[in-house]
Amino acid sequence: MLQIKQEVIDSIVKHALKDAPLEACGYLAEKDGVVELSLPLTNIDASSDHFSFDPKEQFESVRKVRSQGMKLRAVYHSHPDSPARPSEEDIRLAFDPQLSYVIISLKQGTCIKSFRIKQGSVEEEAIETI
Repeated sequence: MLQIKQEVIDSIVKHALKDAPLEACGYLAEKDGVVELSLPLTNIDASSDHFSFDPKEQFESVRKVRSQGMKLRAVYHSHPDSPARPSEEDIRLAFDPQLSYVIISLKQGTCIKSFRIKQGSVEEEAIETI
């Protein structure tokens, strides 16, 4: 289960809406098992159907998380025109089975889902908003 603060949900939805029609992307960090921080990153692909992190921002985010005594818990990204489910590319590029993969769909309103992906196998993960 992914436990996440409401203000973090609000922040990633705002990021997805701001970047639409491009995919928004970033990290989520947790402390004591609860996601407390979103780290929006630049989608250097500037695409509506895939994303890549800016490497400099990515490393700065990891340093920030560690300096605050937190750990990375999830990668998030938006699907401006498709459902909140991993695409084939999302599955292929999900290299860390310890992370959750959160997808914000803007296709019909806003829908947020989380997934665990391990060696191509996808399992939806419950989200508890705190």
